[in-house]
Amino acid sequence: MEHVLEFQHISKYFPGVKALDDISFKAYSGEVLAFLGENGAGKSTLLKTLNGDYQPTSGKYLLDGAEKHFKSPHEAIEEGISIIYQERQILLELSVAENIYLGRMPVGKFGMIDTAKANRMAEKIIEDFGLPIRPDTKVKDLSIAYQQMVEIMKAYSRENLKVIAFDEPTASLSDSEIESLFKIIRKLKAEDKIIIYVSHRMEEIEEITDKVAIFKDGHYVDTVKTGECPQSEMIRMMVGRDLGDIYNNLDRNKEIGEVLLEVKNVSSDYVKPNSFSLRKGEVLGFSGLVGAGRTELMRAIIGADRMKSGEVILEGRKLNIHSPHDAMDEGIVLVPEDRKLQGIIANLSVADNINISMLDKHSNKLGFINTAEEREAAQEGIRNFRVKTPSPDKKIVELSGGNQQKVIVARWLGTNPKVLILDEPTKGIDVGAKSEFYNMICRFAKQGLGVILISSELPEVIGLSDRIIVMKGRQIAGEVSREEATETNLLSLAMIGRVEK
Repeated sequence: MEHVLEFQHISKYFPGVKALDDISFKAYSGEVLAFLGENGAGKSTLLKTLNGDYQPTSGKYLLDGAEKHFKSPHEAIEEGISIIYQERQILLELSVAENIYLGRMPVGKFGMIDTAKANRMAEKIIEDFGLPIRPDTKVKDLSIAYQQMVEIMKAYSRENLKVIAFDEPTASLSDSEIESLFKIIRKLKAEDKIIIYVSHRMEEIEEITDKVAIFKDGHYVDTVKTGECPQSEMIRMMVGRDLGDIYNNLDRNKEIGEVLLEVKNVSSDYVKPNSFSLRKGEVLGFSGLVGAGRTELMRAIIGADRMKSGEVILEGRKLNIHSPHDAMDEGIVLVPEDRKLQGIIANLSVADNINISMLDKHSNKLGFINTAEEREAAQEGIRNFRVKTPSPDKKIVELSGGNQQKVIVARWLGTNPKVLILDEPTKGIDVGAKSEFYNMICRFAKQGLGVILISSELPEVIGLSDRIIVMKGRQIAGEVSREEATETNLLSLAMIGRVEK
């Protein structure tokens, strides 16, 4: 049976923000429909109003012609609508089967939970999905990818499932794990489910989706067929401008200075001895496959992991770093890859998140904080980094991913660093926000900062870096100049440890 989900004039207003504005379109079963738009375009907000996390200010939803209004996600689930969010919605201490049938565990004739029956039922679903996991395994012992599969199986186990939405599902997955996810999505498609797929990765959208619904600034723009609309046109529709060749249009620093940072034989429990240098005004790229040791090397440099050997020299002076706070005091800061766990402080405001690393700067000798200075610093950070927020007092967790990332960068730039380490800075943000970040990175370099850029996106690390260091097996495999940098050369170093001639 064909199912149709219709969005009719959906609007959602927050204080000072019009998150959704009169959105109307349809999604059909047996198709994978992508939601594409910049951070803050309204994609996740639309899903949250669909499943009852938020209540729409106006408008309505129709499922198979019947009007639906959900006051909670539980009500949406009961009507066959499930959202798989980027953040896991599972209980790690319970088993796979217990998570799948949570709240619906089968019981025996005396009212006791029948765990054996739950395991048998879960095992059948696991076999249908072709996954190498056991129903009695605790979810905490599974990889991130398989934890996500458990969430999908939980939704699939409900006989009334009609709509399933995936919000940035591949952010933490490897290529093989992504392919496993795509197999399951194709299975759901073959069973005539309505599938919504939210992603910023154009290559994934091209591979797995049938249509693309494009959003801009809380408005629905249009739905186009995947493969029939060029990527450049979709990008123009979502950002309102033609980005052209992002990398060729960058205002790069052309005056790279003297050596700023020297890392000599630095090792930790997680990385082998490594040596490299960084110059003033240089963007030094770090490339490599997942697990190559890029992040671990940077954590050793800033004292997040104990350094077992080696030394860090800044402007000719050997540093004694035992913690990230020591590194910050010396002028070396790291913007971490996982902004949700290691970057933002979710329950604090935008202003507090910007100022948290500058408390000493805004305090007097008695330890009293100058709130006027703090507010001025927060407003300056919001202005300089173009953070989209109605107020410095808004909780950072309520901002889009790209704007959260801008706040984190504003925080660390407020400490006046000499070396800025960016670990996957554009992960999970849209192409328009990426363009802004690229220009920011070039601006930092022109100001004389030494920038270390860790990126798994080869076009990004090639397009931005003056030099690229490639890591393999927790140590540096080689170095490539900008002129020599190609995807083939970087992958050769990352996979076999040498550039094939």
